Amino acid sequence: MRIVAFITEVAGELTGSTSQRLEDTLQRLLGQTLSAMGLRASLRKPAVEATPYRVDVLNTDADLAALAAALRHDPRGRLCLYGPPGTGKTAFGRYLAQVLDHPLVLKRASDLLSKWLGETEQRIARMFEEAERDDALLLLDEADSLLRERARAHVSWEVTQVNEILTQLEAFDGLFLCCTNLMEDLDAASLRRFDLKNHFDYLRPEQAWTLFREVVVAHAGRSPSVRAWKTRLAALSDVTPGDFATVVRRQRLTAGPLRAATLLNGLAREICARSPDKGCGIGFAAPL
Repeated sequence: MRIVAFITEVAGELTGSTSQRLEDTLQRLLGQTLSAMGLRASLRKPAVEATPYRVDVLNTDADLAALAAALRHDPRGRLCLYGPPGTGKTAFGRYLAQVLDHPLVLKRASDLLSKWLGETEQRIARMFEEAERDDALLLLDEADSLLRERARAHVSWEVTQVNEILTQLEAFDGLFLCCTNLMEDLDAASLRRFDLKNHFDYLRPEQAWTLFREVVVAHAGRSPSVRAWKTRLAALSDVTPGDFATVVRRQRLTAGPLRAATLLNGLAREICARSPDKGCGIGFAAPL
């Protein structure tokens, strides 16, 4: 948040300190203040990515590099990113904010939904106001929780919260991204508001191999054998960048190195966990 950076700068000038400790203290104090006011503070720093984010190995129906270049010239638009979990949708929002050098306002359903009548709509309005005030990229994750098809609504507030988002979106002149795993659940009228609907899909075999080789080199110090591992990796279906990140994080909790066999086994287990009919029965490779 810009207010944190500003206060840090002022405090640093007064105290002669620009240390990370000072910034962390100010963020904690601001967070506690906002919490006491009944507001959610987005002051936590994002976790360090387990694997590098690379747009060239994302399986999408749009040229993400060209999109980022166009948005550098005119950072306005409404984008809907949809597809299976772990395919890089939310991470693309963070990446885009860095490329454009804009602050990021990231909101999820848990940040906006309230049990009190009318408060969800108020939080939605404040979300757009915050992004507009800070000239920030606005990223709405889990959009299907808030933009459900109104024709299937059971209670009135499910309709009013969609109405509020659409009304605010019409007036918002910045860059808005929403991410969803359930494109089919989104309200039909909301889909007409998006300039671009970008599908993120499972990795193609050559993309999965690029990530596989990169991760093994980074952790084992040598490139995996193409003959030994490329065909085995291609036998896995529905691999995502998120699967690679999960296996890398899991390996940090063990004492063993992340070699090619360990990575392949981990990817197969991830696929098996979410789709038993696709990931199981392949046969795990023995560690080499």
